[in-house]
Order: sequence, then C-alpha cells, then structure tokens
Amino acid sequence: MHEAALRAAGLEGSYQALETPPAFLHARLLEVRRGFAGVNVTIPHKENVLEYLDEISPEAKAIGAVNTIVCDQGRLVGYNTDALGFIYALDEAGIAYRNKKALILGAGGAARAIAYALKEAGARVAVYNRTRERAMALCEAMGLQLISEPLLTTEVLGCDLLINTTSVGLKDPGSSPLPSGLLPQTGVVVDIIYNPPTTRLLHEAREAGRVTLGGLPMLVWQGALAFELWTGIKPDVQVMYAAARAGLQNLSSL
Repeated sequence: MHEAALRAAGLEGSYQALETPPAFLHARLLEVRRGFAGVNVTIPHKENVLEYLDEISPEAKAIGAVNTIVCDQGRLVGYNTDALGFIYALDEAGIAYRNKKALILGAGGAARAIAYALKEAGARVAVYNRTRERAMALCEAMGLQLISEPLLTTEVLGCDLLINTTSVGLKDPGSSPLPSGLLPQTGVVVDIIYNPPTTRLLHEAREAGRVTLGGLPMLVWQGALAFELWTGIKPDVQVMYAAARAGLQNLSSL
C-alpha cells in the first residue's frame, strides 16, 4: 500500500515490515532514529512505545496509543492516525455517528483511538471488554460508559453503531465476539479486522440486513494520514486501496 503510494507520488523510498519482539522494541527505535523517515507501530507496541518517544501529539497523548512515528532529525514524534482514519472511513461510507450511540467491543489501542475519535465527534460511547479492568481503565480515562456482562445484550440491541476492535475473527474466521444472532436491532455493524475481509460478525450482520463496514477503509485512511505525516504529500488514496486489496487477495490465496 505504501510502496504503491510512493511510486504514484514519484518519491524514492521503501516500506518494510520489521518484525520486532517486545524485548527488542527500544533497540528498534534506536535504529529508526538513525535511518528512517518514520514507521508505523502495531500490536502489541502501540501503548508501550510511548516511553521511548521524544514528543507525542495531543491526540496520541489523549488516546494513550501511537500507531505512527515521524523521525524528525533524529527526534521521534508519535502520532495516532487510527482515530481520524476511522472517522474518514465512516464518512466515506456515509455512516452517521454524531449524536449516535456507539458500542465498542474491546479496550486495546485501536479501541482507545476509536473511542476518542467518536467522542470528539459527538457520539455517545460505551465500551465492553471481556477483561473488565481494562475496559474500566479506558472508560475512566475518557469519560465513557462501562458495559458489564449482564447488560451486554440490551446495549447491543439498542446501539446505533457497533464496532468490533477485538482480534476475535482474525485468527479464527468462524468465531465472533458476540453470541450467534446477537446484533443491533437497526444499527450499523463495523469490524476493523481487514483479513479476512468478511468476518463471521459481518457475515451474520449482512444476512440480517444490517449495514456493515469492514476494516479495509480504516486501514487505508490511517495509512494515508501516516504517509502525509512522513512525506508532507497527500497520497493517492485510490492507489492505496487497489494495492491493499491486491495484497489481501494474495494473502488469501496462500
């Protein structure tokens, strides 16, 4: 996706996946300081990386997670493009969120970004997570509604926007973060997993006639925002979409 954007913009450079075990995170960032324009950060490093940065943008500080780092003359500056990338994905799909009731499943780095973005945009945000303490910490930090297990069914049925940010459905496409048949009565269902492109949750929602959105748009838009931070140039988003779809198709054929 980023390689395609670089070529389309006529820029030299490359984008590589760097396997980074948790114990090697600090050493990897020293390497980034020496020779990179910037990097993306993914799980499990989005929160732990903060302590190694020289500066953190206001939205990343409020979210408590970084997914994009810019190396500015050896200084590492952390950003979070997941938040705005999610909003751009909703806008592109014509999905309303202002003054709507949103229920987020999960409480990790992506959940924090999405919760922040939705609240800033005027949505009423609730969070459910199987590990209650993690959800409680997120809700207390951002002033969100904590949903306990006994209330989950009622909250799912009544929400306008259901967002799965957990990894359920990623490694096992036959699994879902919700009991079978439990869906919003009229609300939109979003799953930020992009591989597979249609998770069980999305399949069940579509079968039930709900509006759905997969994870590819958020992936592309957060990437486009990161690309602009690194290069100062707005990328061709349609080029990034095409490259991302081709890459995912290649993965699925392996």
